[in-house]
Amino acid sequence: MSSAPSRSNTDPVDEALAAAVAAVSARITAVGAPNPAVVIDGRSGAGKSSLARRLVSAWPGRGRVQLVALDDVYPGWDGLAEGVDYAREVILLPHARGLLGVWERWDWEAGTRAEAYAVDPSLPLVVEGAGILTPEVARLADVSVWVEAPTDSRRHRALARDGDTYRPHWRRWALQEDAHLDAHSLAERADVRVRIP
Repeated sequence: MSSAPSRSNTDPVDEALAAAVAAVSARITAVGAPNPAVVIDGRSGAGKSSLARRLVSAWPGRGRVQLVALDDVYPGWDGLAEGVDYAREVILLPHARGLLGVWERWDWEAGTRAEAYAVDPSLPLVVEGAGILTPEVARLADVSVWVEAPTDSRRHRALARDGDTYRPHWRRWALQEDAHLDAHSLAERADVRVRIP
């Protein structure tokens, strides 16, 4: 047995995500709704999808939680704003009104909408994606989250995830994110702000 001090095997990204899940879960619990709608926004590669998946796995209530990733909704590489509007109208608005929502997945290869999915208004809902936190969506969400991360880290994660498929579109997508950030006061709008290294 060595007497040398052990080095920590903790991953800073993993620690930040765990802390973020705890903060968002606390906010969900404070809301007290049986079917809250949670929206998670942030720039590409910030950690939205990882946070959303972990949140659903560690949900602070009982039963099934619905998760919709806007990557399945955006109508192509120039569709950030259109995808957000679509998600608001067919997913979040019906959920808020207690109505069944139905959305169709975007088939990136075919360039058209594909199979349909239902959103049950009686169940909790998490919607994650760049651009989702608009003033209109903030009014429909019980909890809104902004995820931020350094540009280099975001780019590394996004390209490691999507590789050459995303590489030629990185700047094109970033310009849409810039427009979203310029149009909306995200720091003021988000109930929870988290930073991922």
